[in-house]
Formats: sequence, structure tokens, C-alpha cells
Amino acid sequence: MGKQEEVKLLGIWASPFSRRIEMALKLKGIPYEYLEEDLENKSSLLLALNPIHKKIPVLVHNGKTIIESHVILEYLDETWKHNPILPQDPYERSKARVLAKLVDEQIANVGFVSLAKAEKGREILIEKTRELIKCLEKELSGNDYFGGKTIGFLDLVAGSMIPFCMERAWEGMGVEVITEEKFPEYNKWVKKLKEVEIVRDCIAPREKHIEHMKNMGEKIRSA
Repeated sequence: MGKQEEVKLLGIWASPFSRRIEMALKLKGIPYEYLEEDLENKSSLLLALNPIHKKIPVLVHNGKTIIESHVILEYLDETWKHNPILPQDPYERSKARVLAKLVDEQIANVGFVSLAKAEKGREILIEKTRELIKCLEKELSGNDYFGGKTIGFLDLVAGSMIPFCMERAWEGMGVEVITEEKFPEYNKWVKKLKEVEIVRDCIAPREKHIEHMKNMGEKIRSA
């Protein structure tokens, strides 16, 4: 990549979807400009770049717009070949994609719906979340990361979503969902993630984030 590369990322500080893109950009050493968005007062730039979904993250590379976090991660990997994010083996790559969808489409959905429920209904949804996380626990067995010895695609997706977003939401409700006793591999993985500089650089401030997620849960319940 030449010096003319222009990379911009539109995101939100508390969003796991834009945090994972920042992690990937830092992992690959790609210089970028970050533009903070407010979904309650969307900028004209966001509306122009993503007129259909009106959502973040949005990556702009030399004037070209790429949306959807999984698509952006793959675009970065195909455009900047060094420090690969996706597994090189086709089978492992397909498995990583399926598990990434599990995280964003099932684990996150069930987990966040639990924020809106009263205590009894919440516990049922949390138990469903635990069942789904068992799939990740199995994949981590004997590995430092989902990518083996180095951080990769599924680490970025699951890491940005579960420990550094959903768990903070549950913490705001005073609920412990993923205990070390039941999920030793997962908890070992989270500790490893916290040691990675690019991850630490992109994690939202803990107390501020817990308060944000707590307020979000209260808004959902009162809606």
C-alpha cells in the first residue's frame, strides 16, 4: 500500500462493531482517521455514506465505502495481506465465519434481549446464552486464541462483543453469566486478550461503559 492510502472509520466508542474494526486496523498497522458518531443525531456524512442502514461501522478507503463489520474485516484482510486476520486454511476460515455469525446473530441477540426482561424471564435467556457460549468454550480448548497462537478474526468479533460489551451490560445488572468454574477456557482466553496491546488500546473505558450499558438496559425496559 502506498502513501496515498486514505482510511477513515465512522464508529461509536461503546460499539463492539466499530471497536473490532479499530483492533483490526491496529493489528495491521494501518493509519486511519476515526470519526465518532452519535446515533441519536446522525451526521450528514454517515447518512450519505450508509443511506440504507444508517449504521456504523463505516470504513472509507480512498473514497470507497465498505459497511458491515464482518465484511469490513474481510476487506481489510484482502487489501492488506500482512498480519492475516482470517485463517489461511479454507475449512478453518469457514468455521470462523460460522462462529462469528453465532456471536453476533445469536449470542448477542439473546444476551441483549435479557436486558429488557424481568428477573424470571432474564434467567431463561441467560441460560440460553450460556448454552451458546459452550460452542466457543469447546473451540478454545487447548488454544490461547481462536486463531491458535495469534489473535484473529473470531477473537476480534467475539472479544469485542462478549467480554468487553455484553459482560459489562450484565455487570450493570449485577448478574454474573460466564463464571470461571463453568467456562475455564473462555475466561483464560479473556485474560490473554487483555494482554494484547491492540485490544487494550481499543477497549472502551470500563466504568463509563458499564454505566452506558446500564442506562441502555433501563431505556429498553421502560420503552
